[in-house]
Amino acid sequence: MPQVYLAIPAAPDKLLGYVNDDGKVYLSKIGINDHIGGVDLASGKVYEARLGVDKLVGYVDLENGKVYFSKFGPDEYAGRVEADGSMHRHVPVGVDEYIGKVDQFLSYAHSAGAMLLLVLPAIEDEKQKEEPN
Repeated sequence: MPQVYLAIPAAPDKLLGYVNDDGKVYLSKIGINDHIGGVDLASGKVYEARLGVDKLVGYVDLENGKVYFSKFGPDEYAGRVEADGSMHRHVPVGVDEYIGKVDQFLSYAHSAGAMLLLVLPAIEDEKQKEEPN
């Protein structure tokens, strides 16, 4: 089962969760694992699990690993996933930033689900903790 890690500079990477072979994404916490969404392996669409209908959060181009956020209007380029399991966040006018990895690459779809549902939200949470109130 592929485990998902957040890259931490000058420290060991932080385990966030894992992705099942069927595309379901789980957040790992002490003692429990929460199902937070999944990816449609045939289309590359990534969904956040909700009560009722799941929410489309983005998708991946299954040919090249480019990941996009789905939103009203033109979709936004989020970054890319690589065949070695690495994930890179898009940086405008710069080199894409390495943000994490999946320790066992199964497909671009699996890695994109992990990136959109685990790694990018973890980065946003860390950013909010650092900002003063």
